[in-house]
Amino acid sequence: MQLPRCLAATLICCVLAFQPAQATEKQDTISKKQAVKLATDKYSGKTLKISKQGDYYIVRILLDDGRIIDLKVHQVTGEVKKD
Repeated sequence: MQLPRCLAATLICCVLAFQPAQATEKQDTISKKQAVKLATDKYSGKTLKISKQGDYYIVRILLDDGRIIDLKVHQVTGEVKKD
């Protein structure tokens, strides 16, 4: 009879241990406004559109020379990559 109680206690401890990690993960993401700032710091121009795709924000920028580019900004790291 002791084994089921021990397993139940272990399961409860595991569930409680993982909850704070999930909560902090959402707090560590950058906002759309921050993503636009990071993208326009790297490529100067006018922001046309921003959307979310998986773990990235896609920022569409009209460059000063008239070209349009899409940049991927990672929601957690803030890394900017040209698409």
